Amino acid sequence: MALFKLPLSGDVNQWINPITSWWSGNQVSINLGESGSPDTEAEILRRVGTYGRQLGRISDAMIVLLKHLPDRESLPAKDRKAIEAFEKMADDIADIKESHELKALRPKPVAERRLAEAGQ
Repeated sequence: MALFKLPLSGDVNQWINPITSWWSGNQVSINLGESGSPDTEAEILRRVGTYGRQLGRISDAMIVLLKHLPDRESLPAKDRKAIEAFEKMADDIADIKESHELKALRPKPVAERRLAEAGQ
């Protein structure tokens, strides 16, 4: 008798790993590509903080520095646009943090931001 198989009906070899450790905590793993030094990166994440925490601290420091920038108008237009893009991003992040009832630094006070938006 001839062997007859329907399409996609070949032999099935499948490793089955039932999730039995769902109670063990965080199961999320994010891989953003290959690191030049994965052991170093893993230690930084473990000891310093997640990418979000690191970026949050950098953003907070940038906000503080920008508040002390003496004269923004003297900067080239390209540089001012870069700062404005950063401030927009920081405000968007602050909106999300505040919606989760977390504290957030903003580049400009809310009233000043609304005036600037109304003038555009």
